[in-house]
Amino acid sequence: MMNLEPITIGIILANVLPSIKGFDDDSFIRKYLFNISAIDNGQHYRMMTSGFLHADVMHLVFNMLTLYFFANSVIFTLGAQYFLLIYVASLLLGNILSYYFHRNEPHYSALGASGAVSGVLYASILLFPNNSLYIMFIPFPVKAYIVGICYLIFSIYGMKKRVGNIGHDAHFGGAVAGFVITLILRPNILVQETEIVVFMAIPIIALFVMTKLGKI
Repeated sequence: MMNLEPITIGIILANVLPSIKGFDDDSFIRKYLFNISAIDNGQHYRMMTSGFLHADVMHLVFNMLTLYFFANSVIFTLGAQYFLLIYVASLLLGNILSYYFHRNEPHYSALGASGAVSGVLYASILLFPNNSLYIMFIPFPVKAYIVGICYLIFSIYGMKKRVGNIGHDAHFGGAVAGFVITLILRPNILVQETEIVVFMAIPIIALFVMTKLGKI
């Protein structure tokens, strides 16, 4: 098992403790989750607090396991302070994108660290794009950058078709934050892995174009 860095332990505790409280306290969840109407009424803190709450144990475990597997590669390469920057920025950009796409739905609510975790995941993929990843139900390893591209393509599909009770827009926004911040911090990646960076950027450009054309 990998050793967890103090910053990762802190983030996991910051997710686990309020999430556990929320499992048995619905009023606590309602007070801090992402909700369009509440945010419009000035409760902007929900853009942050919602990222530390989860709907159930499986939701929490899945996000924290993903963080566990990908945090160290970002921390050891960029440093704990930039890892934290990516985490927080991804959480916020994920919720900002959710707000944008659901701004006319006053009852829309969401919660979870998925946006923040997606940012860490995408940062790790960009730092080590040729690593091999094993994906559930796929019996062979897949290059990390291919996983990243497919992840964003599925997020666009999920946003367009409203697939499942999942915040695909938060996932996408978080991934974009991880992608952009990592490129700013490590611009040499653009030179060394130009084709991969371009391929990973295609879904981001596609979402922008689709939004402008009113296709999503």
